[in-house]
Amino acid sequence: MKLTTFTDYSLRVLIYLAAQPEKRATISEIARAFDVSENHLTKVVHLLGKNGWLANVRGKGGGLELAMPPELVGIGTVVRETEGAAVVAECFAEEGNHCSITQICRLRGVLGEAVEAFYEVLDRYTLADLVQNRQSLAKVLFIDRPVGTAPAGRAT
Repeated sequence: MKLTTFTDYSLRVLIYLAAQPEKRATISEIARAFDVSENHLTKVVHLLGKNGWLANVRGKGGGLELAMPPELVGIGTVVRETEGAAVVAECFAEEGNHCSITQICRLRGVLGEAVEAFYEVLDRYTLADLVQNRQSLAKVLFIDRPVGTAPAGRAT
């Protein structure tokens, strides 16, 4: 199963904020750390806030922060919310299924079981599990770099 860019960026935003929980961050800082589009992150941050995972603090010293402890942010829940319904094959689509063997095919059951197993694994982890290596993350994420410069180990 391949995650959408939206889900990927959602997880990155949460990891960034959880890696330095005592500080707030701006969309610009997060975008620069991952060398991604601020416009795309704006949409991501909106959904994360709408779902109660992020808080946007306004005014001087404001910015984004986690709205709950990382231990309460389930990775499976985040992925389900950002991905929407799993459509791993045409037969999973509510509309537009033109496969002639859908009624007798066993592949849908096998793929459905695989998706369930995928989420069962994700459900075992929280955001806190993903940032247990805070010091290593800080060395990569929280360094000043010029705009348009990729993080260490990544070419632009």
